[in-house]
Amino acid sequence: MKRLALIVVFSLALAGCTVTPEPASLDEINDYAADKLQRVSMNQEPITGPVSLYEAMARALKYNLDKQVELKERAVKLKRLDLASYKMLPDLVSNSGYAGRSNYSGGTSRSLVSGKNDWFQNKQDLGAPSLRDSTSSERNLFSNDITFTWHILDFGLSYVRAKQSANEVLIAQEIKRKVVNSTIEAVRTVYWRAVSSQILLKKLHWLEGKVARALKDTRALYKLRKTSPITALTFEREMISIKREIRNLQGELKNAKFQLAALMNVPPGTRFTLQQPRRLLSDLKLKIPVRKMIDIALRNRPEMLQLLYRERINQSEADAALLELLPGLQLYAGANFDSNDFLYNNHWMSWGAKASWNLMRLFQYPAKKSVFKAQGELLDERALSLAMAIMLEVHVSRARYYHARREYQTAANYLDVQRKLLKQIRIEAQVDRVSKQTLLREEMNTLVATVKRDIAYASVQNSYASIFVSLGLDPHWSSYDENASVSQLAARLKQLWIERGDNKSGIRLANR
Repeated sequence: MKRLALIVVFSLALAGCTVTPEPASLDEINDYAADKLQRVSMNQEPITGPVSLYEAMARALKYNLDKQVELKERAVKLKRLDLASYKMLPDLVSNSGYAGRSNYSGGTSRSLVSGKNDWFQNKQDLGAPSLRDSTSSERNLFSNDITFTWHILDFGLSYVRAKQSANEVLIAQEIKRKVVNSTIEAVRTVYWRAVSSQILLKKLHWLEGKVARALKDTRALYKLRKTSPITALTFEREMISIKREIRNLQGELKNAKFQLAALMNVPPGTRFTLQQPRRLLSDLKLKIPVRKMIDIALRNRPEMLQLLYRERINQSEADAALLELLPGLQLYAGANFDSNDFLYNNHWMSWGAKASWNLMRLFQYPAKKSVFKAQGELLDERALSLAMAIMLEVHVSRARYYHARREYQTAANYLDVQRKLLKQIRIEAQVDRVSKQTLLREEMNTLVATVKRDIAYASVQNSYASIFVSLGLDPHWSSYDENASVSQLAARLKQLWIERGDNKSGIRLANR
C-alpha cells in the first residue's frame, strides 16, 4: 500500500512538472496590439506646420524606430558590459542552514592501544571499546557562514570577457551609425519626391478638369461636323497618352510621402504638408582626390570598423584559451557559526587556498588555436573583400553624382524650353492663332517636364547623400543631445549640411 502511494505521489509530481504550449488568448493579443498601437508614436512633438527637409531629417534622427532599436541594442550591450565587469570581483557568499533528525546520531569508538606509551601491548587488546555510546551533536542544528572566495584564473578570464563585451558595445555603435546614415540618405531622397508628388497632385487636379472639358468640346465639334474625325481622335489620343505618362509618374511618386512619414515615425494617415523650397543645383565640388576619398572611407565606414572589433574579439578568445592552460588558484576565508553546544568553539574563522589544473586543456589547446587562427584569416579576407567593395562604392557614388547632375541639367533645360514654348503658345492662343486644345496639350507637356525635372533633382539629392554614406561620414555632428527639440536639431542639421555644400550656391530654377 505504501509503495502504491509513493508511485501515485511520484506520478502527480511528474505531471505537475510537464509544460505544454499555451497559445495567447484573444484578449491578450488585443491588449498587446492596442498597447503597441498606442505607444508607436507617443511622446513625439506634433507637426504644426509645413515640414522642411531639415525638420524631416531631425524627426528621423530623433524618432525613427529602426534607429531606436539600435539604441536599445547598444543599451543592452552596455548593461552586459557592466555585468561582465562585476564578474571580475571576488565572491562573497553568505550561507545559513538548519538540520534536524528524529534521534541523536550517537556513536562509539575502539581503542588502538591500551595505554598512551605502552607500545608492547598484547595484540588481543586492540579494538576493544574505549567509550560507552555517546553523541557529540544535537538533534537540531543551526549554522551560518560568510565566505570570501577569489579564483585568480576566473578573474583573468572575466577580464578577457569584459574586453569582448566592450568591443560588442562598439560594434553596436557602428551598426547604429549605419542605420542612421541609411535613414538620412533615404529621407533626402523621398523628401524631394514627396514634394514633387504634392505639387503634381495639385496641378493634375486642376488640369484634369480642363482636359475633361476640352475632350467634351472636341467630341461636340466632331458630332456637329465642325472638325474632322482624324483631328478629334488625334487630339483625344494625345491627351490620353499624356495622361498615361502623368499617371505613371504619379505612381512612381505617390508612395514617397508614406515612406517619408514612416522614416519620421509619423503614423500613416496623418495629414501634413511639405515646404516647397527653391530648387538649387548643389554646388558640391569633389575636390578631394579619389584615393583620399577611399582612405577616408576605409577609416570611417561602419562595416570596416565592425570587422576591426570582430578581430579584437577573436584575439581575445585566443587569449582566453591560453589562460585556461594555467593552473587555477583559489583563495578563500570565512567566518563560521554552529549552534551545536557540544562544540568547544561555536564561532571560528577559516582560511585556505586550493590549486587545480585541468590537464585535458593542454590537449585541446592546439585544436582551439587552429580554430581561432582560421577565424582570424576569415575575418581578414572579409576585410579585404569589404575594402574592395568600399573602393568600388566610392567610385560608383562619384559617377552616380556626376551622372545625376547631367541628367538633372538636361531635364532642367528641357523644362526651360518647354516653358518658353508654352509662353509663346499662350500669346498665340489669346489672338486665336492656335486652338485651346493645343494650349492644353502643351500645359500638360509642361507638367510632365516639371515632374521629370523634379525626379531628376531627387536623384541628385540621393546621390549627394550617397557620397557621404560611401565615405562613412555621419549625417550629423559627432555628438548631439537626444533630448533636444526637433527645431533645435533641424537648425543644427541645416548648419552642418550647408557647411558641406548643401544649397550653398547654384542655379536657381524658375518659380512655379
